[in-house]
Amino acid sequence: MSTTASSAGTLNEKPHPRKRAWPTRAEIIASGFVVAVAAMVIAPLVSLLAIAFHGESELWAHLAAYVLPSALQQTFLLLAGVAVLTGSVGIGAAWLVTAYRFPGRDALAWLLPLPLAFPTYIVAYVYVDLLHALGPVQAALRAASGWRTGEYWFPDVRSLPGAVVVLSLVLYPYVYLAARAMFQTQSACLMEVARTLGASRFVLMRHVALPLARPALAVGLSLVLLETLNDIGAVEYLGVPTLTIAIFTTWLNRGSLAGAAQIACVMLLVVAALLAFERHARKDRRFSISERRPRALSPIVLRGWPAFGAIVACLIPLMLGFVAPAAFLIREVITRGLLVGFDTELIRHTVTTVAFAGTATVFALGLGFGIVIAARLVRRPVLGFWLMIAGLGYAVPGTVLALGLMSPLVMVDEGLNWISRTVTGFGVGLVVAGSGAAVVAAYVIRFMTIATGSAQAGLARVSSHVDDAARTLGARAGELTRLIHIPLARPALGGAALIVFVDCLKELPATLLLRPLNVETLPTYIYQYATRGSFEEGALAALLIVAVGILPVIRMARYADAGMAGELPRSEVAPPSVRR
Repeated sequence: MSTTASSAGTLNEKPHPRKRAWPTRAEIIASGFVVAVAAMVIAPLVSLLAIAFHGESELWAHLAAYVLPSALQQTFLLLAGVAVLTGSVGIGAAWLVTAYRFPGRDALAWLLPLPLAFPTYIVAYVYVDLLHALGPVQAALRAASGWRTGEYWFPDVRSLPGAVVVLSLVLYPYVYLAARAMFQTQSACLMEVARTLGASRFVLMRHVALPLARPALAVGLSLVLLETLNDIGAVEYLGVPTLTIAIFTTWLNRGSLAGAAQIACVMLLVVAALLAFERHARKDRRFSISERRPRALSPIVLRGWPAFGAIVACLIPLMLGFVAPAAFLIREVITRGLLVGFDTELIRHTVTTVAFAGTATVFALGLGFGIVIAARLVRRPVLGFWLMIAGLGYAVPGTVLALGLMSPLVMVDEGLNWISRTVTGFGVGLVVAGSGAAVVAAYVIRFMTIATGSAQAGLARVSSHVDDAARTLGARAGELTRLIHIPLARPALGGAALIVFVDCLKELPATLLLRPLNVETLPTYIYQYATRGSFEEGALAALLIVAVGILPVIRMARYADAGMAGELPRSEVAPPSVRR
């Protein structure tokens, strides 16, 4: 009896909670690697704050009174204008090619993202040349009307409205891709229920399709605003004194590093506000449908004038954002004989650009995929926080990043010099801060977010049971990564490599501030011509950048056609740092 009671007591006894095993050596190394990469990303921001706090109070008072009010006003007006215009164009074009069928719709659906291949500063340079008083547009207007210069009104592209239009022509594809991906995957059942209640297609878009697409649209718009905030070439050329320009001029023209850091801190607050806006727009908005494979909405066939109107509405942003700038560059290359009288210096600048971009791509992919795989192997919740920190680089504008990197790079050089003097008795100078390594470091920190987002998207489709099965067969962490993770994530790896390389190729602000003396890349080569008022001489270099940039744009359009929606990684639509 006592034995039975004892057995019963044993059976009813609550089991002790299982203690979590101490981390293994491999897990400690993997966790340390993730934390180290995150520290590398956040180090420039910490340095920036330190520089700003060491600035004199009188300097801050001067900036707050005379520089920041105008810069903040122009920045917010630019952001608001670009958000409205890119949202209208991107959503409108996405709805037209999704909800309707008209001649040329299929071709327009993948052609509409092409303006994304252009850097914003190149389009700004092109439109200033096209629309100024001596340009071809006003010359044709005077020839047709008989007017003289000064007898008619013509919009000035070098203005805030001009900057809004130019930036929107390049950046609207981010919203278009996000909106179209969501519209394609929405169930026809929801639309048909609304149609039975008498809703028109416009009402469907406004009250059904747009609310369901709001999470992805918030991602697209946030990316547009971050790109606008980062821009320096276009806004400077168009005469809009934004916060980015204020940092640039305060640091280089006025020689005040502390003042530039203080303005950069204000700019970080704007970035934080944009990220908060994106999170609020997506907060608790999750939608699901009952069908496993929902039936897509059947497009309405348009004929006659409605079809013509849809074609024109889709052609306008494509013509203005891609065809016109591309045609201008090709014409300048031909008429100026840039291919015949080829500038041999351009070869050296192209090699430098490819070397910087290629090196940064290798490091960004290695670090980005490495920390994601390390976090997957360790499976510690705290590493999710460090992954988020490591993904903040894309949200930091290039000018801010360049400013914050100066002190850490100098500290690295001081350490190298101390080691060199200890071993050889001689210093090595500015090995990092005074070389292309500084540019590569900025590229890696800024664009590693693309790699981490692509790795997370690619590995999310691989069940953790695959890892567990491999472990039971005796596979170690290195074998698991080499034989399972990398092969299965190879498509995401290739896409991320393409996007990172092209983004590095086009980056102007960080390159302009960190490049070594007498070293030019394709963006700075074009920038130098633009500042001298002879941008046309750099048309061939601009065309090279655009030609390379078309490849990832076509890839993103292919993902949109495949119906990818929701929280998209940057390699498809948006940067992971924004979508978190």
